[in-house]
Amino acid sequence: MGNEVVRSWVDGWVVSRGAAPPVVEPWGYTVDVGLAQHVTRHVLGATEDRVEEATVRKVAESVTGAGVWLKVFAEPARVAPWLGEGWWVDPEPGYLMSTPFTAEPAPPAPPVPPVPDGYRLRTWSRGGVTRVLLAAPDGSCAARGQIAPTGATAVADQIETAPAHRRRGLGRFVMRALAHAAVARGAGTGVLAATPEGRGLYESLGWSVVARLTSARCTGRGHGEFPAGR
Repeated sequence: MGNEVVRSWVDGWVVSRGAAPPVVEPWGYTVDVGLAQHVTRHVLGATEDRVEEATVRKVAESVTGAGVWLKVFAEPARVAPWLGEGWWVDPEPGYLMSTPFTAEPAPPAPPVPPVPDGYRLRTWSRGGVTRVLLAAPDGSCAARGQIAPTGATAVADQIETAPAHRRRGLGRFVMRALAHAAVARGAGTGVLAATPEGRGLYESLGWSVVARLTSARCTGRGHGEFPAGR
């Protein structure tokens, strides 16, 4: 199951972010992103106990340029010692998560919940990606997210709630609205990569952890550059 979920996540992520189609490698996938701080990412296909030290070391040693990311589906404390000099490793694990969107046939999709009082909803689709925005009464962004269906699977991405608007159910609303959009496009399964903060929200909505996720970024051999953002 792990490898299938990894491939689904990679396929949906590249659509969500407008990255290049993934190149299949013997150990996983290479994706060109094209940003200064995120030029390329290597994603290992194995998860948890199937992640091999020799493979991680081989891929990490092949990278010398700053701005290349490595995604490994195992906990950071295990992966970090394998990477060597020139890598920054996020000490907090991410989580690859999945859920069945609905047990009912689709379409029709389940109804979108009512918009929270005082907020304005905007939803639009472009380039295969559906975006949901909840604007606060003053027009600022209160919560947002996007989802990229790729056949039977859809990848939820960039889910966030502004600090001033947390604990009001806005994240749950965004996730349900995204699920509605994905089911309407024929997706029956959702996949995402969660932060530690987001994991609790997703679990409360029925998502399950498939594997932990280590995020590492090459800073350039010996330069000691700290990464700008995730």
